Amino acid sequence: MEPVTVNADTYAGYLKQGTDFIDDAALRAALAAPAPGAGRVREILARSLEVSEALPPEDTAALLAVEDPALLAEILEAARAVKKKVYDNRVVTFAPLYAANYCVNNCLYCGFRTGNRRAVRRKLSVEEIKSEAEALAGRIGHKRLIFVTGEHPSTGADYVAEALRTIYSVKVPTRRGFGQIRRVNVNSAPMTVPGLRKLKEAGIGTYQVFQETYDRKLYSRLHPGDTPKADYRWRLYVMHRAFEAGIDDVALGALFGLNPEWKFEVMGLVAHARELETRFGIGPHTISFPRLESADGTSLPQDSLRNASDEDFRKLVAVLRLSVPYAGMIVTAREKPATIRSVIGMCTQRDAGTAIGIGAYSDRYGAQEAERQQFMLGDTRSLDEIIGELADLGHITSFCTSGYRCGRTGDHIMKLLKSGHESRFCKLNAVLTFREWLDDFASDATKAKGEALIEKEIAEIRARSAHFPPETIKMLETYYARIGSGERDLCF
Repeated sequence: MEPVTVNADTYAGYLKQGTDFIDDAALRAALAAPAPGAGRVREILARSLEVSEALPPEDTAALLAVEDPALLAEILEAARAVKKKVYDNRVVTFAPLYAANYCVNNCLYCGFRTGNRRAVRRKLSVEEIKSEAEALAGRIGHKRLIFVTGEHPSTGADYVAEALRTIYSVKVPTRRGFGQIRRVNVNSAPMTVPGLRKLKEAGIGTYQVFQETYDRKLYSRLHPGDTPKADYRWRLYVMHRAFEAGIDDVALGALFGLNPEWKFEVMGLVAHARELETRFGIGPHTISFPRLESADGTSLPQDSLRNASDEDFRKLVAVLRLSVPYAGMIVTAREKPATIRSVIGMCTQRDAGTAIGIGAYSDRYGAQEAERQQFMLGDTRSLDEIIGELADLGHITSFCTSGYRCGRTGDHIMKLLKSGHESRFCKLNAVLTFREWLDDFASDATKAKGEALIEKEIAEIRARSAHFPPETIKMLETYYARIGSGERDLCF
């Protein structure tokens, strides 16, 4: 088994005079500044709508300080406008595939923690991973996954790389065509550069690691000192190592609710995004903002679950959307449906039809759900139900993964996002991949909703001749007809 490696030498070269890029005093000073006037808020919103780099910390802090209901409404509206400008009205869906709950860490809030004696430990074999992928691609209809493991010697880079190759090999028949997973992102423990290179070679999509909290003192209290996760900077600089390894799409996140000062976590995420822009010219591909949920065998008080209210949550999503305008924003099934509906217009991705037990999609291990999952879900509806609801709200579900295979990653995707050009690819590919899913998986009711939405989308594409010239529309029509005949994976 691969050892769990923590090496301070791997981040020492990135420090400036022995300090890292999370300047606690500066961030807290920005948060302590007086609330801004309406004029300054509107000036910040206008700059965010230009979709360039992440906002400076004083601008993010200014938006967080707004309490006036009328100004808050303007912030929410601007956040929705930024999302529409950069990504159009599409929402990408994915599923997490939890492969193992062995973990050497003892994070106080996590059901996987090594001190949880109630946990039923499982690690999927290669064949079991294949069965999970077959269920997701062939029965449910997903095209992209995020592969999740705890931190343990048995689930290091070699295990994850083999899992990626296995998942990509799956191809199963559907009603009209075939199902396969076209994009596998990874949420795993921080790795060394050589380990990350193995994931790159195996075809990783986006590499995701959450800092959990950017508050050093809280981080230290929640992550006991005799575990790998106790090293704040080892985790903080993992994205630097990922870029060094050649992975050019990385994803940030914080677990809201751990810190009563939730605004500090927003500031930390934006500081992290700005650091990556400065060092590598590439910001985070996505940012996630899950909220703490109860989990079997944890030792945090229940009061922690109320550290970020629903109102706080809507505000933090809006401020993150405006502060890092080019990044995808992911809302998770930890949230209840009503909460997701309240923020989905600012978000680009969500998981759907989610099961987080080990082996849960193929239901290999029975019903010990609490004992084999990391936390409790708020939205347990099926993918079909969720897609139907998105259509009702005017959002087209996209299963597009073309950008990654056409080289629209890293610096290339950043330029397209900031210029607004990527939204055109988003719209075209959403129509094509949604057509695939409707033909292969949708219930009659969801198919009817989806087809009505596709008609509307195609009409809008035809009307936007400046963005979609005749040759593009002709190609869309050709691809659309071929998909209707059973072909799959046609894209722009």
